[in-house]
Amino acid sequence: MQAGVRGQEWPSPFDVAPVLAWRGRPVVVLASGDPFWYGVGGTLARHLPAHEWVAYPGPSTFSWAAARLGWRLEDTACLGLHSLPSSTARPWLRRGQRLIALLRDAAQLHELAALASELGYGASAGWALQRLGGPHERVVPFVLHEPPRLPELQAPLAVAFWLCDGPAGLPVTPGLPDACFVHDGVMTKSPMRALTLRALAPRPGEVLWDLGAGAGSVAIEWCLTGGLAHAVERQALRAAHIQLNAQRLGVQPRLHVHATSILEALPRLPDPQAVFVGGGFDTGVFDALRARLPAGCRLVVNAVTLATMACLQSLHARWGGELWQFTITQAQPLGGGHAWQPARPWMQWMWEVEA
Repeated sequence: MQAGVRGQEWPSPFDVAPVLAWRGRPVVVLASGDPFWYGVGGTLARHLPAHEWVAYPGPSTFSWAAARLGWRLEDTACLGLHSLPSSTARPWLRRGQRLIALLRDAAQLHELAALASELGYGASAGWALQRLGGPHERVVPFVLHEPPRLPELQAPLAVAFWLCDGPAGLPVTPGLPDACFVHDGVMTKSPMRALTLRALAPRPGEVLWDLGAGAGSVAIEWCLTGGLAHAVERQALRAAHIQLNAQRLGVQPRLHVHATSILEALPRLPDPQAVFVGGGFDTGVFDALRARLPAGCRLVVNAVTLATMACLQSLHARWGGELWQFTITQAQPLGGGHAWQPARPWMQWMWEVEA
């Protein structure tokens, strides 16, 4: 749709500055569908007080798509990928999932179909959805491993997937299999990670610091619950692994990686609701954290070395909190049978910053 002689088209890349430049004069903003569901409404409302604007929403692209496909929206994942990497859809790619995603263009439709196919859903059904609800509406069915060759598809553009076949997908419980992560052997392993996330108690929208992050597995699982995370890892290779893992598991927009030491990173990080220290902890780090963290922040530290365990015991005696020691054994092959193989015991200290 052209802006017309009295209009101004949205810039590409997207920016609300042209609208805000007209502040103080009557302005009409035309946006497709519901402007407060992955739309421009929420962005503009952050910059303008409520008395300066009024919104008149129409049916969203999601509503039009559900009406065309006969899907219940409450049973459908609705994603806005038009300003995000296609890999952001990764947590929702699972067997049986119905998904509707807003897209930038036809190229992103092919990216998303390729991602789903690589994960084993290539035989599932898809629909390319163009300009729903208008005279130029198009609904084009396809199979994911054979996306339609339609470069002329025009925005507003969406895609719908029904992943009837393929693998089960990522579980929603903490403690993802270690094979989900690229690492050099230094990472919080699955059972320990599940117990660590229980202690951190993630909630949507909260901020985590993952200090001495290794492969970033704790930060990534935190982000999968809907939170934001800052992973601090001084070794460049491990920091690169964190970036790769975040991309592979679809949380790249939620996770910020800082390739530096813990003490150098602290002044630059936003206030957190929770902090996890997986490596490099000592009394100096604790003193720096105690001076920096806001009241109510949850601190969780894991230790496997005797020196760090002794440090945690001393801090627990001085500052309280909860101190746990865990020992896990797993059945491993031995000769013609199996025997219990113990993992290294580890200690976990949980402490909340007082007001």
